[in-house]
Amino acid sequence: MPEPNKTTRAYEAIEGMITFQELVPGSLISEAMLMERTGLGRTPVREALQRLARERMVEIHPNRGVFVPPASIEAQLKLLELRRSLEALAVRLATHRALAEQKRQMQEVIEQFQRGVPDARAFDAILKRAHALIVEAAHNEYLSVAMAPLQGLSRRFWFAHLRDPESELRAASRLHGDILGAICHGDETEAVTASTRLNDYLVDFAYATLNPPG
Repeated sequence: MPEPNKTTRAYEAIEGMITFQELVPGSLISEAMLMERTGLGRTPVREALQRLARERMVEIHPNRGVFVPPASIEAQLKLLELRRSLEALAVRLATHRALAEQKRQMQEVIEQFQRGVPDARAFDAILKRAHALIVEAAHNEYLSVAMAPLQGLSRRFWFAHLRDPESELRAASRLHGDILGAICHGDETEAVTASTRLNDYLVDFAYATLNPPG
């Protein structure tokens, strides 16, 4: 696998800091601080921030800094409404368009899910690969543009509100594995059903955050 370019490295590093709240939600940060944290120069950091702004992970305020918006349940529920429909379309297309190599890689991801994932960060990497494979297998670049922010923001909300990581990682592994398995078997009906189950789970998870344990 080729070495990611500097902009991609900056994007992945900053996106990870946001997802796992190393950059505090509601805080204003500077490009200089991100350059120091990533070890990369101004241009790749700035280009990464522009991509993150398009995906609504940050807000860029000229002469003030970069704002990391909080992840709210209201926003999560709104984006899940859209994700439900687009993800169903993506898995439907992927069922018919996935190439043999893409199916082989999906099987690898399924095996990773089945073996169990040690921690949230490792799971995040596998989850991103699963999401990317589905969108790639749909072979529609416009769908890719639409899905990226929905999946990124919903991942961020989910990781930020994990109460029982071991249990939730198992549940999410099973749900995502079912989607990939149905695509690999060319079963459009089951792929869409599995996608709906995943989105139902994410909606239930979001509502559960309104009731803190205790």
